[in-house]
Amino acid sequence: MDVSNQLMLKRAITVKAIVTPRWKDEAQQQLQAQINQIDSQLQQLEMQGQRMISEIQRQSIQPPGPQVLQQIDSIQGQVNQRKSELLEQKNQILQQLQQVQVLEFEQEVNQGQIESFFNIQRGENLVQKMQVEILLRDGVVEEIRGDL
Repeated sequence: MDVSNQLMLKRAITVKAIVTPRWKDEAQQQLQAQINQIDSQLQQLEMQGQRMISEIQRQSIQPPGPQVLQQIDSIQGQVNQRKSELLEQKNQILQQLQQVQVLEFEQEVNQGQIESFFNIQRGENLVQKMQVEILLRDGVVEEIRGDL
Protein backbone atom coordinates (compact mmCIF):
# COMPACT_ATOMS: atom_id res chain seq x y z
CA MET A 1 0.00 0.00 0.00
CA ASP A 2 1.46 3.37 -1.07
CA VAL A 3 1.43 5.62 2.02
CA SER A 4 1.78 8.82 -0.03
CA ASN A 5 -1.64 8.25 -1.63
CA GLN A 6 -3.63 7.92 1.58
CA LEU A 7 -5.11 10.36 3.99
CA MET A 8 -5.96 10.01 7.67
CA LEU A 9 -9.38 11.39 8.58
CA LYS A 10 -11.51 11.55 11.70
CA ARG A 11 -15.07 10.20 11.85
CA ALA A 12 -17.88 10.01 14.37
CA ILE A 13 -18.92 6.46 15.16
CA THR A 14 -22.45 5.84 16.42
CA VAL A 15 -22.55 3.73 19.57
CA LYS A 16 -25.69 1.67 20.08
CA ALA A 17 -26.66 -0.57 22.96
CA ILE A 18 -28.89 -3.61 23.09
CA VAL A 19 -31.56 -3.20 25.75
CA THR A 20 -31.01 -5.87 28.40
CA PRO A 21 -32.36 -6.10 31.97
CA ARG A 22 -28.99 -4.81 33.24
CA TRP A 23 -28.90 -1.93 30.73
CA LYS A 24 -32.45 -0.93 31.69
CA ASP A 25 -31.67 -1.03 35.44
CA GLU A 26 -28.52 1.05 35.01
CA ALA A 27 -30.27 3.60 32.79
CA GLN A 28 -33.15 3.95 35.28
CA GLN A 29 -30.74 4.31 38.21
CA GLN A 30 -28.75 7.01 36.39
CA LEU A 31 -31.87 8.97 35.52
CA GLN A 32 -33.25 8.60 39.06
CA ALA A 33 -29.93 9.87 40.46
CA GLN A 34 -30.22 12.94 38.19
CA ILE A 35 -33.78 13.54 39.42
CA ASN A 36 -32.64 13.28 43.05
CA GLN A 37 -29.83 15.73 42.37
CA ILE A 38 -32.26 18.25 40.85
CA ASP A 39 -34.62 17.82 43.81
CA SER A 40 -31.80 18.64 46.23
CA GLN A 41 -30.76 21.65 44.09
CA LEU A 42 -34.36 22.88 44.25
CA GLN A 43 -34.34 22.56 48.05
CA GLN A 44 -31.01 24.40 48.35
CA LEU A 45 -32.23 27.13 46.01
CA GLU A 46 -35.37 27.66 48.07
CA MET A 47 -33.36 27.83 51.33
CA GLN A 48 -30.77 30.21 49.89
CA GLY A 49 -33.48 32.50 48.57
CA GLN A 50 -35.26 32.56 51.94
CA ARG A 51 -31.96 33.20 53.76
CA MET A 52 -31.09 36.13 51.48
CA ILE A 53 -34.56 37.65 51.85
CA SER A 54 -34.49 37.21 55.66
CA GLU A 55 -31.06 38.84 55.81
CA ILE A 56 -32.25 41.85 53.78
CA GLN A 57 -35.37 42.17 55.96
CA ARG A 58 -33.27 41.91 59.13
CA GLN A 59 -30.88 44.64 58.00
CA SER A 60 -33.53 47.07 56.77
CA ILE A 61 -35.76 49.44 58.64
CA GLN A 62 -39.36 48.46 59.28
CA PRO A 63 -41.57 48.82 57.38
CA PRO A 64 -39.22 48.16 54.44
CA GLY A 65 -38.84 50.92 51.86
CA PRO A 66 -39.35 50.61 48.08
CA GLN A 67 -35.66 49.80 47.45
CA VAL A 68 -35.73 46.92 49.90
CA LEU A 69 -38.96 45.57 48.42
CA GLN A 70 -37.39 45.83 44.95
CA GLN A 71 -34.34 43.87 46.16
CA ILE A 72 -36.59 41.17 47.62
CA ASP A 73 -38.62 40.99 44.38
CA SER A 74 -35.42 40.71 42.38
CA ILE A 75 -34.14 37.82 44.51
CA GLN A 76 -37.52 36.09 44.34
CA GLY A 77 -37.52 36.56 40.55
CA GLN A 78 -34.05 35.03 40.22
CA VAL A 79 -35.03 32.10 42.44
CA ASN A 80 -38.21 31.50 40.43
CA GLN A 81 -36.29 31.71 37.13
CA ARG A 82 -33.72 29.14 38.29
CA LYS A 83 -36.49 26.99 39.77
CA SER A 84 -38.34 26.81 36.45
CA GLU A 85 -35.09 25.90 34.64
CA LEU A 86 -34.52 23.04 37.09
CA LEU A 87 -38.13 21.88 36.84
CA GLU A 88 -37.83 21.86 33.04
CA GLN A 89 -34.71 19.68 33.31
CA LYS A 90 -36.51 17.40 35.74
CA ASN A 91 -39.46 17.02 33.34
CA GLN A 92 -37.11 16.09 30.49
CA ILE A 93 -35.44 13.45 32.66
CA LEU A 94 -38.83 12.09 33.76
CA GLN A 95 -39.78 11.75 30.09
CA GLN A 96 -36.52 9.89 29.41
CA LEU A 97 -37.28 7.61 32.35
CA GLN A 98 -40.70 6.81 30.90
CA GLN A 99 -39.11 6.09 27.51
CA VAL A 100 -36.58 3.72 29.09
CA GLN A 101 -39.34 1.86 30.94
CA VAL A 102 -41.23 1.06 27.71
CA LEU A 103 -38.18 -0.13 25.75
CA GLU A 104 -38.30 -3.80 24.84
CA PHE A 105 -35.44 -6.21 25.52
CA GLU A 106 -33.10 -6.82 22.57
CA GLN A 107 -34.11 -3.48 21.04
CA GLU A 108 -31.18 -1.28 19.91
CA VAL A 109 -30.90 2.27 21.25
CA ASN A 110 -28.47 5.09 20.52
CA GLN A 111 -25.95 5.70 23.27
CA GLY A 112 -24.08 8.56 21.61
CA GLN A 113 -20.98 8.91 19.49
CA ILE A 114 -17.24 8.48 19.76
CA GLU A 115 -14.56 9.57 17.33
CA SER A 116 -12.01 7.45 15.53
CA PHE A 117 -9.37 7.95 12.88
CA PHE A 118 -9.22 6.02 9.62
CA ASN A 119 -7.15 5.92 6.47
CA ILE A 120 -8.66 6.47 3.06
CA GLN A 121 -7.09 6.31 -0.35
CA ARG A 122 -8.03 6.88 -3.93
CA GLY A 123 -10.79 4.62 -5.18
CA GLU A 124 -12.35 3.98 -1.72
CA ASN A 125 -15.91 5.00 -0.88
CA LEU A 126 -15.78 7.85 1.67
CA VAL A 127 -19.51 7.66 2.48
CA GLN A 128 -19.22 3.97 3.40
CA LYS A 129 -16.09 4.60 5.48
CA MET A 130 -17.97 7.29 7.43
CA GLN A 131 -20.89 4.98 8.29
CA VAL A 132 -19.55 2.84 11.11
CA GLU A 133 -21.47 1.71 14.19
CA ILE A 134 -20.52 -0.16 17.33
CA LEU A 135 -23.15 -2.33 19.01
CA LEU A 136 -22.76 -3.04 22.74
CA ARG A 137 -24.39 -5.61 25.00
CA ASP A 138 -23.89 -4.67 28.65
CA GLY A 139 -20.80 -2.66 27.74
CA VAL A 140 -19.17 -5.39 25.63
CA VAL A 141 -18.74 -4.91 21.87
CA GLU A 142 -21.08 -7.36 20.17
CA GLU A 143 -20.71 -6.10 16.62
CA ILE A 144 -18.82 -3.51 14.57
CA ARG A 145 -20.88 -2.51 11.55
CA GLY A 146 -19.54 -0.79 8.50
CA ASP A 147 -16.38 -0.46 6.45
CA LEU A 148 -13.35 -0.05 8.70
